[in-house]
Amino acid sequence: MSKFNQSRRRFLGQSGLGLVALTTLPSISNAMESMGMGRMGMGGMHNSMGSEVNYPKLTPNKSNPNFHPDVELDLVCKPIEISILKGAATKVLHYQATLIKGPKDTVVDIPHSYLGSMIRLQKGQKVRINFHNALSQSSVVHWHGLHVPQVMDGHPQYAIESGETLVYEFEVMNRANMNMYHPHPHGATAKQVYFGLAGAVIVNDDEEAALDLPSGEYEIPLVIQDKQFDSDNQLVYSPNRHQRMTGVTGDNILVNGQANFHLEVESRAYRLRVMNGSTSRIYKLAWDDGMPMTIIGVDGGLLEQPEVKPYVMLAPGERLDVWADFSAHNEGSQLTLKSLAFSGVMPKMAMGMNRSSLAVGSEYPICTIKVTRKVSESHKLPTKLAKIHRYGIHETANPNNPLPISISESPMSMLLNGRAYEFNHPLPSERVKMGSIVLLEIFHAQSNMGMGGMNMTMPHPIHLHGQQFEIMSRSISGDTSDYDTVREGFIDSGLKDTVLVMPMERIKMIKPFQDFKGLYLYHCHNLEHEDMGMMREFLVE
Repeated sequence: MSKFNQSRRRFLGQSGLGLVALTTLPSISNAMESMGMGRMGMGGMHNSMGSEVNYPKLTPNKSNPNFHPDVELDLVCKPIEISILKGAATKVLHYQATLIKGPKDTVVDIPHSYLGSMIRLQKGQKVRINFHNALSQSSVVHWHGLHVPQVMDGHPQYAIESGETLVYEFEVMNRANMNMYHPHPHGATAKQVYFGLAGAVIVNDDEEAALDLPSGEYEIPLVIQDKQFDSDNQLVYSPNRHQRMTGVTGDNILVNGQANFHLEVESRAYRLRVMNGSTSRIYKLAWDDGMPMTIIGVDGGLLEQPEVKPYVMLAPGERLDVWADFSAHNEGSQLTLKSLAFSGVMPKMAMGMNRSSLAVGSEYPICTIKVTRKVSESHKLPTKLAKIHRYGIHETANPNNPLPISISESPMSMLLNGRAYEFNHPLPSERVKMGSIVLLEIFHAQSNMGMGGMNMTMPHPIHLHGQQFEIMSRSISGDTSDYDTVREGFIDSGLKDTVLVMPMERIKMIKPFQDFKGLYLYHCHNLEHEDMGMMREFLVE
């Protein structure tokens, strides 16, 4: 029995998630330097074109005496050591949250994991988070999926230095959903995430509560990541030019920060909250016994009704809410959650250049699930889940002229709208009016050709900060043989903040820009691409 299962029931008196507290591990004062992660100042960040991105030096945001939080917590990012593989402990980076004020189940630590504390919030709560940087380089926290004011969104201009504290204060405006928090310092996001800085924020609301979905030990988070280890069990992250171009991948699949993850369940329905926390790897999730994937929610929360798929695609930054019913399985039976084979994931010129022996697009196991107890009681899958407020194209400010997000690729240059990242230099198409509803179109430029005329087109998970959007249509041009291996795995009926754009695909979507003015990033969530400068800003004015 895994450590996760041994202590799961003991935890139920403390929290609404099937998790247990992680034993506190000692920090290592020089771990950052030993991992090659020395201090990075505010002015030393570069985009993919080699030019420096300079931000004004800001005084870190302090607490507002007129803001009265319902929830307050301290969040520290620091180096620690933890056992992941057999043998020597691994040096990682870790978010540790400590609750100061609020419901006792607000902060939950994933057992035996380097992943950040899970934070559970309620729609309408006022939240204060005191972020303390105990790293040896600058960092900032982005609340991926949360609709918050620009100053609270984790824009890289607000990155703080080692030893500084940044205070976040916001009201939870999201409907019930699962969000991600992670670093967002330009040029260092991928490395900080790879070494462990990632966590989940779960928002609950009354609409979700009325459904009586599986909860407590029957609501299980599954954060999927891939890592590369050296012979001493230390994480390897030193991407060469080709790995930056394609994204860094590892040959060890970790779930909740553990290798060979094994979960023991009863013969009943579970709610699996799945997140892709990898820096670049795309997964094609399916059950090995042919049981369909039943999806009840995506990035922006519950769907209006469940969707049943043979498999589901999951790109970095995306989340899935999976209904997993094991009631038809006998005691002692075992299932494997796998990533199935698919194609079109890398430019042909880049095939074989990545260091990992576990190729993206190949078939491999994610985790195993064993039914250890036969029971008769179980939750029933609702036929109706939630109401989603939808906009029609006729309600947008630009129904006949979608704002473009053009993807272009060439060796060591991944661009959006033909530009690398520039701070506070929006194009005319990147200026939007606050309160507007906007039609957007993401597409691949036609000139994505590399050396010798080789096509450089590859998939990109595009993440837009701020409010979630709704996908209106997908279209594909040219040879569809690669696309045919993934086309059944997209869930487009829910609200999204990250969308996987396959080669030669065009996606139209509607996004509201409401409530807050300021600079809101949009970028590729292949984090190596983001650090290269595949990132732009919308100026909401």
